[in-house]
Amino acid sequence: MRVVTRGNKSPKGQRIMATKIEAAPKIGMVSLGCPKALVDSERILTKLRSDGYAMSPDYAGADVVLVNTCGFLDSAKEESLEAIGEALAENGRVIVTGCLGKEAEMIRARYPKVLAISGAAQYEEVVGAVHEAAPMPVNAFINLVPEGALKLTPRHYSYLKISEGCNHRCAFCIIPSIRGDLVSRRIDAVLREAEKLVAAGTKELLVISQDTSAYGVDTRHEPREWKGREVRAHMTDLARELGGLRTADGISPWVRLHYVYPYPHVDQVIPLMAEGLITPYLDIPFQHAAPNVLKAMKRPANEAKVLERVHKWRDICPDITIRSTFVVGFPGETEADFEYLLDWLDEAQLDRVGAFRFEPVEGAAANALPNPVPEEVKEERYQRIMEKTAAISAAKLVAKVGRILPVIIDDVGEADEDGSIGATGRSQADAPEIDGNVFLRDVAATVKSGDIVEVQIEDADEHDLFGVIQ
Repeated sequence: MRVVTRGNKSPKGQRIMATKIEAAPKIGMVSLGCPKALVDSERILTKLRSDGYAMSPDYAGADVVLVNTCGFLDSAKEESLEAIGEALAENGRVIVTGCLGKEAEMIRARYPKVLAISGAAQYEEVVGAVHEAAPMPVNAFINLVPEGALKLTPRHYSYLKISEGCNHRCAFCIIPSIRGDLVSRRIDAVLREAEKLVAAGTKELLVISQDTSAYGVDTRHEPREWKGREVRAHMTDLARELGGLRTADGISPWVRLHYVYPYPHVDQVIPLMAEGLITPYLDIPFQHAAPNVLKAMKRPANEAKVLERVHKWRDICPDITIRSTFVVGFPGETEADFEYLLDWLDEAQLDRVGAFRFEPVEGAAANALPNPVPEEVKEERYQRIMEKTAAISAAKLVAKVGRILPVIIDDVGEADEDGSIGATGRSQADAPEIDGNVFLRDVAATVKSGDIVEVQIEDADEHDLFGVIQ
């Protein structure tokens, strides 16, 4: 950017000197992996923007490209490496951060021209590397950062990360070796961020971490003053306070809890859902149900008690949605173990389910376990669990036909040749990117992304709903 005054004079007749303002360096970002990595990317970009850097939507316009990597699975590692290679080929000036940064030597061996490498959540290192690679001009203007920070998600929903790391040592997972043990954020800092996000237009807060239920364990649930009272760093206190937030229109934002381990105190948040304080939705990573497999995974094997609690949760809050993920083909998983899982799913009737074929991850303890499951057996079991859960989902969604549900609008289409407008939204049972959608017909031209509307459900399939705004 160049700002130049030509021959102008001040009111006192003094000539104003011409001023040249150098353009700020532009930063490109490639963000891979889970929502927690996405939050890391947002924080990095927010800090760089506050330092005066501009953002580039493509490789060609960037002075340096950041690649935030994922290193959870070997397939994710390869995707990250390919992204680094593409950025180097298209731009040539690349800084790598994120989970795969833990394997800096491997990255250097494959891509020696990478400018810098840092690990997950190492914000200062990333920003420092950018300052070194693309220094800010001394006389550059520093633009204000939006109140809600820079976001890689639509304006109407935001991820709220409450902690880093994890204290579990699951046999299939290397997250603790990448991100370390649990480190919880201060409760007042989390609530302040949430308040700012809502003030900036967020209508849905998605609470994320490696283990949301363990929030505050590392600080012994240290209380902090918030709005004139003490609030503990505890999941139930956090949920209650988030449920008290209001948008500029006086509307309660949706508050969605992710990565919730079924500790006993999770029971305490169900009444908050029944009261309408937080969204009736729990994302619980069960991973399996067979006791033998859970033991091999080094996860709690109390599936019977969990089933009892799930039934009680539904008694308290009939509209609660429970989603989970499961691993099939874990070393030592027998056909009997897998059948046990299918029977458990019949009993649990989970609303949303994702499944993964077991994949050895370098550094994971599970790799040393005996009796690996053949790939063709993994695939066959994967198809069977997806067929089972799709049937459960279809039955649950058909039961919603005829009901009126609140739906948040994600996207509004263009009018067709008849002037009809369609839109895509989500019910409270649907988290963005991972669950289903609600497809709307005959939408008014005044409807926009972020609106929460009442929808008459007219039809359903295995994963999605269809309806019209009332």
